[in-house]
Amino acid sequence: MGRGDLTNEQWARLEPLLPKGKKPGRPPKWTKRQLIDGIRWRTRTGAPWRDVPARYGPWQTVYGLFRRWQRDGTWQRILTALHAEADAQGLITWDVSVDSTIARAHQHAAGARKRGNANTKNRAGWTSSRPTMAWGGPGAG
Repeated sequence: MGRGDLTNEQWARLEPLLPKGKKPGRPPKWTKRQLIDGIRWRTRTGAPWRDVPARYGPWQTVYGLFRRWQRDGTWQRILTALHAEADAQGLITWDVSVDSTIARAHQHAAGARKRGNANTKNRAGWTSSRPTMAWGGPGAG
């Protein structure tokens, strides 16, 4: 069992919420617990799916379970059931407090130009009145 894997207590709470297999036939090579631990490892670390450790099963199998349950709403049902269970036990406080006394602008918003493509030098009254001359003209050199 890895450091971030499900404990026996967590698994006992999660297992009844999982969908039951519908197809008869050969039993799966990888347990749901291994695959879920692989999914949890990947989401916890942020690593690519291909880097899921082999102890959780082939990365294609881990990813396939994740996507299948994501598409059919299984993850949402599990989360809703766990929320309801925790709320019934009084483990969730639903009080929300938003403090908006400090509202900061992004650092790039500090010196934004106000009018189109106006040059900041020209807006400040600075103009370039120096004569320009070609490199090959008199006085060059």
